[in-house]
Amino acid sequence: MEATATQSTSYQPAALGAATIAHAFRVTAAERADEVAIRTRNDELSITWGELRERVDALAGGLARLGVQRGDTVALMLSNRPEFHLCDLAAMMLGATPFSLYTTYTPEQISYLMTDAGAKVLICEQQYLAQVREARRDLPGLEYVIVVDGQAPLGTLALPEVEGSNPGFDVEASIAQIQPTDVLTLIYTSGTTGPPKGVQLTHRNMRALVDSTMGLIEFPRDGRVISWLPAAHVAERNAHHYLPIVFGLQITCCQDPREVLSHLPEVRPSWFFAVPRIWEKLKAGLEAMVASQPPERQAQLQAALEAGLRKVRLEQAGEPVSAELAEQVAKADEEIFSGLRTMLGLDQVQAINVGAAPTPLEVLEFFHAIGLPLAELWGMSETCGAGSVNPTEKIKLGTVGPPAPGVEIKLADDGEVLVRSDVVMLGYRNLPEKTSEAFTEDGFLRTGDIGSFDEDGYLKIVDRKKELIINAAGKNMSPANIEATLKSASPLIGQACCIGDARPYNTALIVLDADFAPAWAAQQGIADTSLEALARDERVRAAVQDGVDAANAKLARVEQIKKHEIVAGDWLPGGDELTPTMKLKRKPIAEKYAQAIDGMYTPA
Repeated sequence: MEATATQSTSYQPAALGAATIAHAFRVTAAERADEVAIRTRNDELSITWGELRERVDALAGGLARLGVQRGDTVALMLSNRPEFHLCDLAAMMLGATPFSLYTTYTPEQISYLMTDAGAKVLICEQQYLAQVREARRDLPGLEYVIVVDGQAPLGTLALPEVEGSNPGFDVEASIAQIQPTDVLTLIYTSGTTGPPKGVQLTHRNMRALVDSTMGLIEFPRDGRVISWLPAAHVAERNAHHYLPIVFGLQITCCQDPREVLSHLPEVRPSWFFAVPRIWEKLKAGLEAMVASQPPERQAQLQAALEAGLRKVRLEQAGEPVSAELAEQVAKADEEIFSGLRTMLGLDQVQAINVGAAPTPLEVLEFFHAIGLPLAELWGMSETCGAGSVNPTEKIKLGTVGPPAPGVEIKLADDGEVLVRSDVVMLGYRNLPEKTSEAFTEDGFLRTGDIGSFDEDGYLKIVDRKKELIINAAGKNMSPANIEATLKSASPLIGQACCIGDARPYNTALIVLDADFAPAWAAQQGIADTSLEALARDERVRAAVQDGVDAANAKLARVEQIKKHEIVAGDWLPGGDELTPTMKLKRKPIAEKYAQAIDGMYTPA
């Protein structure tokens, strides 16, 4: 089956006609010169579009003086701070290709990516200098390291030394040379199945994404977003950097991603995108709040939620909603749910999305019940993060929606999702063979995901093609969906890795939630609340078993977890078990925990 989508109309920003993102920035900065472009919490720092353009031009001249020119690459190793946008834009004005390194990268990983990208300039913060210095020993081509904060140590330059050091530089002439086919940025894949590959995204690709977004979200004139995801991830660059450049969205920088939820009430974003774990935590927090209320109020809140859920389920099933139920939910919305949305800071969203991993149906239903139409979407670095998305006017829970405007999707004979669109990458950097392998003869990108279409042309993602479990009896299963079911069954479960390929039954490695588990343990009177101690505590183990049992009740018999092992400690992004984008590194996990895994298949 094949599906396509057409574009609808929405607000037309002045920069929409720009052929490149660099030109779009000039248009937006001119139109909104006195409006705030970038800020931090409580307006501790605030920069208008006009001020940003002046600083960008000054830094572009300074980088040109260091020898940066069109076609060069500039590496950024920065957290979510205003300097990221400044430095990225300055390199962009030169026709160079700025790209980001995950701040958790080891010196070896930094060296590998810097070599592959061919970057001769790296811009970073003081806190990452130790990693950068060690990596620099193996990087003879790295000519300059620029530090954005504090004094520049020996062998580096401070940002103020570079910014404004070439006042005569003609930025407009530089921008005029940039072509839509020039590489805008590199997004390095997470490397779950081998060394990271540099996805080359062009200005044309990103302009196609802008056009696609136009058909999905009607941003208000004063739209706002929060920059909080790693800048090396395609979702962060799109949602909180490139799209704001074109649509003139105000960006609030959240330097610590663990604080993003506390930023919501102040910013009240127009668009908020987050991974499933954020929404799971929000849901758990609201449920805990309900449970803490006096009995009468708790019963009122619970009745409102149950009514909201009944309405959502009837609507999703295409069944009529009685006038009585509709009235009950409308009253609950006015008296309860509207207050919850305001409390969360999500009362002014035009769209809210979740992606990057399967989202439990219970989580999606919960937010729809309280008037927050959370919509799943799907995309890849290779497609600028675009692919398919649920339209706000018709969200089908359990799907990632129909193809986004301008995107063509079909399925291969084995169910692999194939994509053709102007959003699809130029190719992998320095890997012509891998690039060739990634495309079919008729120009479709092989995504590596297995999917299916429903009767309305909505796409369902089963799992990664290479990660499907085929058990000893030949049954195919999705580990990601099993893991999502486990995590949604108990707030104690922070991470889960399902094992079962070529095995007689499924088992799981379970990691306790680093936020919830210690708090829960303290309430139970457990003295030692370290994750290592809690993994051995019988009360914790019993509670986790309850969660596994609850998950198994929702899984097919062949999918159920027969045994599990609670891992001592935590799995951190960029560590042995998780990529920086929190995807499971299945092969390294299997190797590291081989003894524990084998133990779950050894007869007692």
